[in-house]
Amino acid sequence: MATPQLRSDAAVAQAIDTKLEVIVIPVSDVERAKRFYAGLGWRLDGDFTTGDGFRVMQFTPPGSPCSIIFGTGVTSATPGSAQGLHLIVPDVEAARVAFASRGVAVSEVFHDAGGIFHHADQEGRVAGPDPQRRSYASFASFSDPDGNGWVFQEVTARLPGRVDGDTTFTSQADLAAALRRAAAAHGEHEKRNGGVHDVNWPDWYADYIVREQAGQVPPT
Repeated sequence: MATPQLRSDAAVAQAIDTKLEVIVIPVSDVERAKRFYAGLGWRLDGDFTTGDGFRVMQFTPPGSPCSIIFGTGVTSATPGSAQGLHLIVPDVEAARVAFASRGVAVSEVFHDAGGIFHHADQEGRVAGPDPQRRSYASFASFSDPDGNGWVFQEVTARLPGRVDGDTTFTSQADLAAALRRAAAAHGEHEKRNGGVHDVNWPDWYADYIVREQAGQVPPT
């Protein structure tokens, strides 16, 4: 039976937001890693150095609330030892094509023989996306120059309770882009309804943006 103090500590922990925001990855050549991640189209948030050679560099993937940090003196882990870093995408095949067009060596799309989650390395990989195209079940992989391993995971519908209305944007530009996409989609929505002005457009925009970030089918 938990003591009163333990119960109190648990209640405090449940009340505090603990958002995963930064992942530190080990690299051997900071400038090479910088060129690679910039080449993916990721935003460079900062590049900070001190006189003793300490260097911290942060990049953020488009639309991601989580960033990566690498540099000099930021981790003692072996370069290339970070594995299974997941990038959630709405269309794994489109993501693969987009990264390949940037010169990244991306694997073919695959699913796991067990159908739950992919195994380590190449074990259990079956060529092609999940036959039923279930959410969470289709993947593609690539590595940075040091061998840090990344995985695309296709998510089209979230598990119950996975998203609790936490819609965030990493920059003003990201929010503006989401509003433009919502405006374009809403324009088509009004056309389908005979061109009648939708007085509830703010609610429609909000629904569209939340569903888009959650990987759900947008309103029509």
